[in-house]
Amino acid sequence: MDWLRIGAFGLLIFYHIGMVFVPWPFHVKTAHPAEWVTVPMLFTSPWRLTLLFLVSGYASRALWLKSKGAGHFVANRSYRLIVPLLFGVAVVVPPQSWVEVATQHLYWKSYWHFWTHEYWRFGKYHQIIFPTWNHLWFVGYLWLYTLGLTLIAMLPGGAWMQRLFDRTFAGTRVLWLPAAYLLLTQVVVFQRWSDSHDVINDGVAHLAFFPAVLFGFALAGSEPVMAWIAKLWKPAAALGLAGYIVSVAIEIAYVEDPPWAVGRVMLAARYVQCWMTIVAMIGIAETYLNRDHKWRPMLTEAVFPFYLIHQTVIIVAMYFVLQWRVPGVVEFLVLVPVTALGCWVFYRYGREVKWLRPLIGLRMERRDRPRVPATAAPEAV
Repeated sequence: MDWLRIGAFGLLIFYHIGMVFVPWPFHVKTAHPAEWVTVPMLFTSPWRLTLLFLVSGYASRALWLKSKGAGHFVANRSYRLIVPLLFGVAVVVPPQSWVEVATQHLYWKSYWHFWTHEYWRFGKYHQIIFPTWNHLWFVGYLWLYTLGLTLIAMLPGGAWMQRLFDRTFAGTRVLWLPAAYLLLTQVVVFQRWSDSHDVINDGVAHLAFFPAVLFGFALAGSEPVMAWIAKLWKPAAALGLAGYIVSVAIEIAYVEDPPWAVGRVMLAARYVQCWMTIVAMIGIAETYLNRDHKWRPMLTEAVFPFYLIHQTVIIVAMYFVLQWRVPGVVEFLVLVPVTALGCWVFYRYGREVKWLRPLIGLRMERRDRPRVPATAAPEAV
């Protein structure tokens, strides 16, 4: 699952680079948006966030077992999530907002003036609410879901609930039960195409994301369900691919918004693709990636700092690339390595400075550098 988490966040970075070039709204846009970019974007957009929440729930199970109680678990998760969230809102996100108002609303004043006079207004500016959290909404939601998960995990009968999970999602039910739930809540009762990233007014998204966290938490303690996922990943992949093909076909066939009935078919295809692709990816990871490597601990640690900074690097880099007035392919070829380098520098420098570590979501102490006892004799030179 560590490898799956690393891969999922890596795809997320490429997705946000793609947001620069697709005709969908984003904080900075190329002068050469291309309709064809929607085809690869539709491959990841239905399932990327649900997968991240599920994997976060899975990882929370290990943290729960290591904790000295519910209070210790919540304190640890709050420290690891809220501190970088506040740092992100104050330092990491503002450059994104400055580029957005500069490129899309003709704001001409300096970044410093924007940060001191506009960003902290706690209100709307050019229909954008400042301060904001942009891509860091995921961190805020995850913290709230952690609180809900803690309350549920504290309920009596944990072993009974785990056995109920094992029986409920045994066999092909692990495919069709969650898919049916998503279709019911996201397509039939409500129609969710996107998320508002507003905690209060994003209830339909909560109906998908919070259960994904709970599913991941329970899956971490369920060998039977994991075995069924590993067994069923091929039919799940086929169904996920079918959902993707339906979505792409409708997207290509209708340049403008499709008719209501066709739109519902596309929405249903997206949520079938969502769950089936997630099951397929977990099954592939369990079958082929369930082994360690010397790079895994470092990459696992780097994932969260990469997530914190990647969108800022993309947007700021694109702001300068726009001034070159080069073709879109050149913009893309510049953005990919610059984003990778910027994320790497942010992580490598941040992890070496003790007071920066908690700000970028790392433990205060490095585990690869054991603390030397005060009574130990100095090494010979």
